[in-house]
Amino acid sequence: MTKAEISVLLYLETRAVDYGGRVAGPHMNQEDLDIAKRWAGKGFIRFGRICMEHINREGCYWVELTDAAWEVAHKERRAKAGRMFANRKYLTTEEQAAG
Repeated sequence: MTKAEISVLLYLETRAVDYGGRVAGPHMNQEDLDIAKRWAGKGFIRFGRICMEHINREGCYWVELTDAAWEVAHKERRAKAGRMFANRKYLTTEEQAAG
């Protein structure tokens, strides 16, 4: 996956988990939307517009991840967590005590 695709997948995974699949369009640019639509066309995710009367500030699109998308998202989320921890700008109390 490209860096842009990983970013889109992790965003969609967050929206699926924390917002019941509601996706906020203003948080996606045209490239992001194109990626999501391409994936939907290939069956990697399900993605589409929400009916006008149900659109609110939390989103105008919806997403549902397939098992394959969940597997990739988990792998990428875990890798990102490892990178973030490796590049942190703090010491733990254990690290400080070990000196």
